[in-house]
Amino acid sequence: MQSFIPPNRLLMGPGPSPVHPKVLEALARPTIGHLDPEFIKLMDSIKELLKISFCTKNEVTFPISGPGSVGMETAIANMMEANEKIIVCQNGVFGARLKEVASRFGGKIVDVVDEWGKAVDPNKVEEAFKLNPDAKILAFVHAETSTGALSDAKTLAAIAQRYGAYTVVDAVTSLGGVPLMVDEWKLDAVYSGSQKCLASPPGLSPVTFSPKAVEKIKNRKSKVVSWFMDITQIIGYWDSNQKRSYHHTAPINSLYGLHESLLQIVNEGLDRSWNRHRRWHDYFAQKVSSMGLEFLVEPKSRLPQLNSLLVPQGVDEAQVRTTLLNQYNIEIGAGLGPLAGKIWRIGIMGQGANGDPVNSVVNALKQCLSSEATF
Repeated sequence: MQSFIPPNRLLMGPGPSPVHPKVLEALARPTIGHLDPEFIKLMDSIKELLKISFCTKNEVTFPISGPGSVGMETAIANMMEANEKIIVCQNGVFGARLKEVASRFGGKIVDVVDEWGKAVDPNKVEEAFKLNPDAKILAFVHAETSTGALSDAKTLAAIAQRYGAYTVVDAVTSLGGVPLMVDEWKLDAVYSGSQKCLASPPGLSPVTFSPKAVEKIKNRKSKVVSWFMDITQIIGYWDSNQKRSYHHTAPINSLYGLHESLLQIVNEGLDRSWNRHRRWHDYFAQKVSSMGLEFLVEPKSRLPQLNSLLVPQGVDEAQVRTTLLNQYNIEIGAGLGPLAGKIWRIGIMGQGANGDPVNSVVNALKQCLSSEATF
């Protein structure tokens, strides 16, 4: 048996995204204890950096130990009680996953379904509330990673507020890449992932809960089903206003990496990060359009950091991905569900939203397609 040495890939798929050398360096720093006074200082700094990134003053803001799907389960498990009615918007894989999670926790699901590649239709959400005024929660995906569609979180949240409902928002692929104004839009429970626009390795899920959401959780009629994901328990570990209580052994080195990646975003400035993702998306869109490629998502709903390209007729989409990986060391993503074999998903996220990575994937894709005799 030998040590594992991974290949040096350019990650231009739907995540993980390229990790900056400074973040990799941070991961390799000496491990200390999860209740070490110096580590607690780091925890406080991570909370403050996440507040800036989420555009919030929410005190209950911290990273969950686990990937974005654990963040999803944490939000649903805490915000929803069994038999509560929840409106779940589904326009891709992760909207469908929201429904599955809510179903497993005993929610009464009201479906709002849109075509894959389309944004969530606010009119359908409004109609769902009119027919179900007793719905307690609206759950939706801000940036649908399976299609590259960006929904209007501000408008959707405003509808929920008019009906006195709470919001659960999937921001796994939006945090750091497009505007996400948690306080201004009055979002209640929002979760993300470390491996997308935050450009950190997978394994952490930043979450934030509004004071109104925390009040709902504290006044639940029943305990949160999951002990590990019960934020009333986790708060004791992350709350800087009280003596830290042991909850679990945090992934120390992963939090080093997240802290370093958040520092880079905050030092760059959120506006500049958002603009950088948009600028390199526009550049990428111009280049691939000149090659005759088309997008799945229309421009007004297009997510800058996740680009779904329709596979041209006669092209073997899997072979193109294999060639990019084996000959160019570039990873892009395949379509999921009904879009399998029909699209490529190309991420322009975090460190990948820069000239060299974007030009590399454009040039390699052009070479691959020029070798396809039928294209």
